[in-house]
Amino acid sequence: MTHDRSLTATHSALRDDIGDLVTRRPVPGPGLAQVDPFLFLNHHGPQVYAPNNGGLPFGPHPHRGFETVTFILSGSLAHHDTGGHQSVIEAGGVQWMTAGSGLIHAEVSPPAFKREGGALEILQLWVNLPSRLKMTAPRYTGLQGDAIPVLTVEGGSVALVSGAYGAAEGPIRSLTGVMLAVVRLAAGAAITLPAPRGRSVLFYTVAGSVEVGGDTVAPWQLATFADDGEVITVRSASGAVLLFGHADPIDEPVVAHGPFVMTTREEISDAIRDYQAGRFNGTGPLLDVGV
Repeated sequence: MTHDRSLTATHSALRDDIGDLVTRRPVPGPGLAQVDPFLFLNHHGPQVYAPNNGGLPFGPHPHRGFETVTFILSGSLAHHDTGGHQSVIEAGGVQWMTAGSGLIHAEVSPPAFKREGGALEILQLWVNLPSRLKMTAPRYTGLQGDAIPVLTVEGGSVALVSGAYGAAEGPIRSLTGVMLAVVRLAAGAAITLPAPRGRSVLFYTVAGSVEVGGDTVAPWQLATFADDGEVITVRSASGAVLLFGHADPIDEPVVAHGPFVMTTREEISDAIRDYQAGRFNGTGPLLDVGV
């Protein structure tokens, strides 16, 4: 017999716009440093860009020691990095980058979006790596929406990016067994989500409000749960979109400095020194994707 996890708290995303890019950040925030191993989540949009816009502001910048997972809910996103990877991912797709030992990458709007404008909504999640994997070789996977299975389940749908949901497997094989999905609830429906004991749960209301165990999780809130059950039952009167996942906690020190996340201050110093010495350049300069 399965039991529902108890909701322990809700954390409202802080508004922290980046130029004209609407940005909300539910984690880290007051009282919530991380949901180990989920370190950071930025919710950009939803908003509409006019024609002849400047696009997204995320030009070349380095990372080391963790992974970035970017969900393109609407609009499009161009990626290029010093590992030789490049892509333009459209709405419904996902970019999964393992920075590992170090990459410089850029995430910007492709020329067509800057020229024509349109709706934009993007989620970017940082997932920590354990110390044994922090210096792993960088890698990148860009998937369009048609490569991500959308499972029809009672109460809605699950776009499964990584890990298992029932008998289904997501197309991305996480180095650390992370399960991630975008869950859509129909109006008036309920859905039961797997939340195995011992795993940390990522639960963020991208749109709409939901009810969990008699408590309301409002739009743009991150909910945390006790490790006292195996499932989470979610209801929504008006319909909702969730970013949902679970993962084994790493339970190691987290020392972060800007774009670097390591386990000691000495490793941060090494990262800064290696970046300044040009050791993040991989196969060469950033590839030109016409931006």
